Amino acid sequence: MKRAILAALGLATSLSVPAAATDIKVGLLLPFSGVYAALGNDIEAGFNLGLERFGDQTSAAFEVVREDTEVKPPVALGKAKKLILQDKVDVMVGIVSSGVLGAVRDMVHGAGVPLIVANAGNDEATGAACSPFITRMSFSNGQVNRPMGTWLHGQGVQKVYTLAPDYAAGRQMIDGFVQSFTAAGGEIVGQDFTPFQKTQDFGPYLAQAKASGADAVYVFYAGGEAISFVKQYDSFGLKTDLPLYGSGFLTSALYVDAEGPAAEGVVTALHYVPTIDNPANKAFAEAFTGATGRVPSEYAVHGYDAARALIEATKAGATDRASLANALRKVSFDGPRGTLSIDPATNNLVQPIYVYETVAGADGLTQTVLAELPAEKDPVNGCVMAPVSN
Repeated sequence: MKRAILAALGLATSLSVPAAATDIKVGLLLPFSGVYAALGNDIEAGFNLGLERFGDQTSAAFEVVREDTEVKPPVALGKAKKLILQDKVDVMVGIVSSGVLGAVRDMVHGAGVPLIVANAGNDEATGAACSPFITRMSFSNGQVNRPMGTWLHGQGVQKVYTLAPDYAAGRQMIDGFVQSFTAAGGEIVGQDFTPFQKTQDFGPYLAQAKASGADAVYVFYAGGEAISFVKQYDSFGLKTDLPLYGSGFLTSALYVDAEGPAAEGVVTALHYVPTIDNPANKAFAEAFTGATGRVPSEYAVHGYDAARALIEATKAGATDRASLANALRKVSFDGPRGTLSIDPATNNLVQPIYVYETVAGADGLTQTVLAELPAEKDPVNGCVMAPVSN
């Protein structure tokens, strides 16, 4: 069997192999600089590991061309154009920012190049702006939060105050939670959206939450904002009387250590945590930690499963852009997250959601899984999925 060709981990932008050995050319489009560089690096490491782990299951070989989006939509658009027109890739993998995904969507769709989304969660990408050439192997913003609304109300929480940054992802995350929480009979007693990447002091918002009469607070924050918010919530002494819940990005394995003891006791929901108890995740977590020296994050598993999906598509006989697009829509397998499949009505991933508490472990902070919530398909949300002709 031909071996998979892995992307270079250094500064090289592509890997060259003999022409006869290269069947599938992959454009890896990720942020390797800028605010989301850590996410891009985790996705790439997971993708490399996936090619290494599953590459011998297919007769295809892979050449990877690596490009940096810099988390800038105009830059990403230029890099996507290069990958499609100059490098003539058969498939692209990546995209962290929803803004970047929105910027490259029409080019990807018009050129008929399949894109495996390895992070960006904007609901429109598998809704009104869906494309048969775009398949998501990560999550959608609403998908992560909707099950938590039902679960939290079932725990006896009746009144909730919500907070999130004021941009599309923040509003979609909170909307998903609010829809299911109120449908279950809960009440939203207050809601604020903080200026995105500009809020240094959450104190005024926390004071309003405390005075609202809420039983709990539910939030979405990620990255540096998540670290600041969790620390300030703890310093205000709110956790005992006003428990903190949220989207799992709040306490991501990628940066929870930076939050420290302030994260202990916070309960969140996400599609992946490193402590999911199944054989596939144990093998993945052990291999990822061995290769990188760090615990895998949700971003790492996105890359790993994107590589697995690509390999499954080639095992089904896909060899070019059109056949890859069609095969990716039919992918299903058991992975670190559990049983995964693609909903052909939207090309969004169907996956379980895990409720977990961040706790102190023997070697630092870890996660205790409290519940596995059933996998559900996203609403179609205006998606009209056209067929792809081979």
